[in-house]
Amino acid sequence: MGKTKALVLAAVMGFTSLTAMAQVKIGVTFSMTGPLASLGIPPKNTLELLPKEVAGQRIDYVILDDASDPTLAVSNARKLIGENGVDAIIGGSNTPTSLAIIDVVAENKVPMLSLGASDRILSPMDEKRRWVFKPTQDDGMMARAIAEHMAAQGIKTVGFIGFADAYGESWYQNFSAAAEKHGLKLVVNERYNRTDTSVMGQVMKMLAANPDAILVAGAGTPAALPQKTLKERGYKGFYYQTHGVANNDFLRVCGRDCEGTFLPASPVVVAPQLPQEHPVKTSSMAYYGAYEEKFGKGSVSQFGAYAWDAWKLIEAALPAALQKAKPGTPEFRTALRDGIESTKELPAANGVFTLSPRGHQGLDDRARVMVRITNGGWEYVR
Repeated sequence: MGKTKALVLAAVMGFTSLTAMAQVKIGVTFSMTGPLASLGIPPKNTLELLPKEVAGQRIDYVILDDASDPTLAVSNARKLIGENGVDAIIGGSNTPTSLAIIDVVAENKVPMLSLGASDRILSPMDEKRRWVFKPTQDDGMMARAIAEHMAAQGIKTVGFIGFADAYGESWYQNFSAAAEKHGLKLVVNERYNRTDTSVMGQVMKMLAANPDAILVAGAGTPAALPQKTLKERGYKGFYYQTHGVANNDFLRVCGRDCEGTFLPASPVVVAPQLPQEHPVKTSSMAYYGAYEEKFGKGSVSQFGAYAWDAWKLIEAALPAALQKAKPGTPEFRTALRDGIESTKELPAANGVFTLSPRGHQGLDDRARVMVRITNGGWEYVR
């Protein structure tokens, strides 16, 4: 090989090496199997819609399944950071897996964008959670929407049944506060596990209390069990669910037993029904149209849209971060974290984001609507 040719080859190899080093790596841990798969599959599908290049940099997505297991989610996070050298993590796709990996991302100073719902993912805002963001509505915001709607319906007494975990407890605390403010009396409080196959004992206690309405504080398909059992036992009051069920798998599993149920949801769930003046009509429809084109009519859920919004926050922060440091370095991860935290009035699928050092969620009431399950689909209420 001639000297000139060797030098050219060395230069090309060097350039290729630098280019590879400059790739932005996004780690992903979602529950694509297990009892919470209905919350993890739509975000996983959404990854197919995300760009492979931004600001001249290649974007690589390293995707792992945590099988709805918090312990495996921790292993995934350690692998993504230690072996794959990711610059940010999107995940977990639910509250238990998200809470499990906070220590890992904080220890390694890697920005994390959780798709879980619980307030506990961001509270209390401390040095660990400085690295954690949550582009999902908090339970308090959605609990207030339910309480307001119940009061408008003339409801006075409410029965509560929720998951026996952080999600259920967060909802009980938030709804209790909202209920008191709106003159609602909680007359029964029951819990069940996500993997339970029967809630007959809890349902019998709820029927004995005979509340005007029942709120099921669950997420994904396991939230269908209490409602189906209540229907079977003849409860005829108002039914409410949380935003944790706004996906088509829940509709499929709950079937006719969920007709007429009210719940708060992301605007994207009913994007085509939103009035033109709604502040996220355009940005919600961008995701809605892209997802339906790829996965079919009626396939959109807010859970997939959470992954889209997590990416939108990263994408908005990338140009400034790339000016400060190279991907794959601690300096870049810090710059990316700082950029996400500085986001102002960014319209996305689920709402408009404005973040701050004390506010790592960044959503307001523009990120919620009330919907009703009608004819096996979502109907915009207000």
